Amino acid sequence: MTYLLAPVRAWHRPLMVCAVLMFGLVLVSAVGTAVDGRTLLGESVWVKPLKFGFAFGLYAGTLAWLLTKLTRGRRLGRWLGTVFAVAATVEVGAITVQAARGTFSHFNADQSDPVTLALVPLLSFGVMVIVVAQLILAVVVLIQRTGGAALNRAIRSGLALATFGMVVPVFWMVTEIHSRTVTDANGHPVQMYQGHGIGDPDGHGMPLTNWSVTGGDFRVPHFFALHGIQVLLLIAAVLAALAAERVWLRDEKVRARLVGSAALGYTGLVAVVTWQAWRGQSLIHPDTATLLALAAVLLLTVGTTARVVVTARRASARRAPAEPVTASPAGRPEPSHLAR
Repeated sequence: MTYLLAPVRAWHRPLMVCAVLMFGLVLVSAVGTAVDGRTLLGESVWVKPLKFGFAFGLYAGTLAWLLTKLTRGRRLGRWLGTVFAVAATVEVGAITVQAARGTFSHFNADQSDPVTLALVPLLSFGVMVIVVAQLILAVVVLIQRTGGAALNRAIRSGLALATFGMVVPVFWMVTEIHSRTVTDANGHPVQMYQGHGIGDPDGHGMPLTNWSVTGGDFRVPHFFALHGIQVLLLIAAVLAALAAERVWLRDEKVRARLVGSAALGYTGLVAVVTWQAWRGQSLIHPDTATLLALAAVLLLTVGTTARVVVTARRASARRAPAEPVTASPAGRPEPSHLAR
């Protein structure tokens, strides 16, 4: 597994600073949810900073490691990493300020609040900077090999998924306009120009995530797609570790095919939950069409994985040297391990 990792001191420092700040925010927000009773649309004002801190902390750490794998365009990659780190810090910082004030960050169209008027452009601009930096970085990674075949496939597939996860909310924000007035944690009416729900703009209620239980929610595909890279990298790492004991896994091509099968299945999952949200359907209330689509993805993934495993095991068995045969006392040939 050592080829998967690089010394932490070699990781991209601005992104590592960003990750540390984000995980620090997670701790602060966790305390806030326990001691601060204010709510926005039914959830603690500190839930959003907590979720954004965790998501950006995890992703910034992943990018900090990934940039050590670049063999071409390293200067551009490191510059993009710095841009991403700064934009993410500003974005989440603005979210945290608004949360502490007991009001909304994204979609807030309140023209009477000078702080909101100053922060909303930062939020909008920050999202675009993050998306553009992600797109360029994805291209930089796609034009080169960043490691062995399995690792390379995990990184490429994961970055493609993450890019999709960042673009999807932007698309919905500009195509699904739901102007309305809601109440903030201070009891003040706030004009909103958009919502995260589809069918029910302010839908919520799911434990922990607070995703909508009354309609579609574009945060669902955003979450699954954004963190696909961590899932695929974990699978690549586990396969590399298992290769020490499983002879048939020592072939890099076999591990790459298994990562490819996992990427295929995960992409199918993202496609299904995106389609489900698009139709205004809650993640926990799938209809027959959604269940059939999920079943098809599962069968395809299991089938491709099984084929790779069976083929690899057979190939490994054929490559194994045949044991020498010796004669038994009765004159019958027997394997050498029995003769001994």
